[in-house]
Amino acid sequence: MNTGTDKKPIIGLTCGDINGIGIEIIIKILADNRILDICTPVVFGNNKVLNFYRKGLTEINITFTSAKELNQINHKQINLFNCWDEEVSVNPGILNETGGKYALKSLTIAAKALKDNFIDGLVTAPIHKSNTQSDQFNYTGHTPYLKNLYGAADVAMFMIAENMRVALLTEHLPVQDVATHITKEGIISKLQIINNSLKRDFNINKPRIAVLGLNPHAGDEGLIGKEEIDIIKPAIKESKQRDIFCFGPYPADAFFARGQYEKFDAVLAMYHDQGLIPFKSLAIGEGVNYTAGLPGVRTSPDHGVAFDIAGSGKADESSLREAIFKCVDIIIGRHEYDVQHKNPLNKMSLVVNTNMVDERISDIPE
Repeated sequence: MNTGTDKKPIIGLTCGDINGIGIEIIIKILADNRILDICTPVVFGNNKVLNFYRKGLTEINITFTSAKELNQINHKQINLFNCWDEEVSVNPGILNETGGKYALKSLTIAAKALKDNFIDGLVTAPIHKSNTQSDQFNYTGHTPYLKNLYGAADVAMFMIAENMRVALLTEHLPVQDVATHITKEGIISKLQIINNSLKRDFNINKPRIAVLGLNPHAGDEGLIGKEEIDIIKPAIKESKQRDIFCFGPYPADAFFARGQYEKFDAVLAMYHDQGLIPFKSLAIGEGVNYTAGLPGVRTSPDHGVAFDIAGSGKADESSLREAIFKCVDIIIGRHEYDVQHKNPLNKMSLVVNTNMVDERISDIPE
């Protein structure tokens, strides 16, 4: 594993649903060899499936080198690690069992490579929940799967953009179940993860975190629900006692409509749509999904499999590109933070190396 900023981090990319847009946007990103200036990419997929999509992108010229072992990565090339050898039928735009089966093969092998430190970061292409569910994979998405893989007590789904960061207390739950999952302990846990991530991953010394209410008008002093009084406010109070600089609960509508999010380093939303609708509406630049709280670094684009345009060559790769950049940034940020806290005299050399990477990233066109 590359731990120093003088070495390029190794970034694994999963192929996602093989009938979705994942492989297409990976090819589009990696076709620009300048990506090799900031990282060493390793695609976890299959040569024949990759070639299927490459043939449809006639204007793109790209070559991959086969990595037979994960400890034999070529740092001057784009690497492909074959996760299966059998013939697979590719049907762009079709939701079927095959798409889910091989998406999971790619994910499980890549995630293990991350956990075993063969790669420094993981960027996951989109999967579809309906064709990945089984007794072996009983998860609502990447986040709970990675949490279980690492045996983490808790993690946070953290949406990152240029102008805002939004984390979720609850993720993929039916709305009717959300209130039962709003607990004091859960809020404190998420706030600790967010606070630690902002410090270590994003180098923010004293983060300011906003906490949203659950009910309309944040409960209106108990007139529209008691969760704010009974659960959320006590959680904020106890978190402050743990040196977490957090505030709220804020009514979600006014908080975003009045731009209050601009005053904070992150926002904790109570449920999926409360956080994701304003994020996708107000975020500047391409949004990235980051799993905070894991020992390993994992990001993903903030869109789905897009079956409606799969195989057409129309898929926009911008969010995946940003997910790769953010993955690299966080790896560097963590290393810088860890070294500074071990030996503050190393700070200057780390800043120089980090700036060099930033300059290389800025050279890659949007």
